Amino acid sequence: MKFLTPAAIIAASLAVGATAATAQTTKLRIQNHQSPESTSGRLIAEFVENVSAMSGGEIDIEMFYSSAVVKSAETFDAAASGILDCDMTNGSYQTGKNPAFQFVADTMGGYDTPLQYQAWIAFGGGMEQINELYTPFGMTFVGAHVGGQESLASTRPIAGPADLEGFKFRSPPGMESEIFASMGASPVVMDFTEIFTALETKIIDGADASSLAVNVGLGIYDIAKHTTFPGFHSMSSDHLACNTAVWEAMPEAHRAIITAAEENLAYKLMMLTLVENGEALAALPEQGVTIYDWAPADRAQFRAAAQQAWGEWATKTPETAAIVESHKDFITRIGLGD
Repeated sequence: MKFLTPAAIIAASLAVGATAATAQTTKLRIQNHQSPESTSGRLIAEFVENVSAMSGGEIDIEMFYSSAVVKSAETFDAAASGILDCDMTNGSYQTGKNPAFQFVADTMGGYDTPLQYQAWIAFGGGMEQINELYTPFGMTFVGAHVGGQESLASTRPIAGPADLEGFKFRSPPGMESEIFASMGASPVVMDFTEIFTALETKIIDGADASSLAVNVGLGIYDIAKHTTFPGFHSMSSDHLACNTAVWEAMPEAHRAIITAAEENLAYKLMMLTLVENGEALAALPEQGVTIYDWAPADRAQFRAAAQQAWGEWATKTPETAAIVESHKDFITRIGLGD
């Protein structure tokens, strides 16, 4: 069953109000790094359908899954340069441009739920902070979507911090690699789309890919028979960011429709991840997967390492310092801080 948020309904009404005389068409090429079968991938397909329906066919999106056009880390630049129009991957790939991108993608040890992170974007100044970062690169941040805390997957036991010693695992670029390295692990930065093959060929022992449900969709647990749940280490958010010239050339109604469809995607991803994580949690033990729920003391050890990394990263650039301070202020504002 498909349903739309109030914002989507408003956007749809804007589209209905457009007359044939003023109608414009918008064609977009967008790349994401999710597989079509995954939780996120299926909702991205629905996003495309919703945009088309709300615009009466005026907006035509050609969506590329599994980084089919360029590598995941190259998507942002491909959109900025006009090879693509929009990027639906992850800001963490751009930490080489500015470390502040880390805190758009994943605060690591910051928020407990995706709703808290989305509240920062909508009501904590996050939207403005992010666009101050994206604008110099010719990109506009439209929105973000994240299902929930991620689960580490491994071919060997990962019952606690002691098991991280020598643990060779796929990590996204950025702060996560440093945090886990400080705890004895051996992070390997690689493209999201390369995880399954790297596990299959034993290049890595495990992976930080995504949520329990998405990991199932990627086939990771066909190989990796150990995983953590509930997640604690990462809640990585994918974004929708568009070439600024392309975005600003669209009719206002089209921008409203796309924004509303992205908000609907984010809302449904939180709910569907909750449901499918629960289903996966029940099914995985029957498939021979061992699930580890780290003790509070073990989680605290990771959080301490993450908080130290926050402080170190905040000194890297003025933009990173500003966005870290914004997160800290909002965490205090919502009563989440210690």
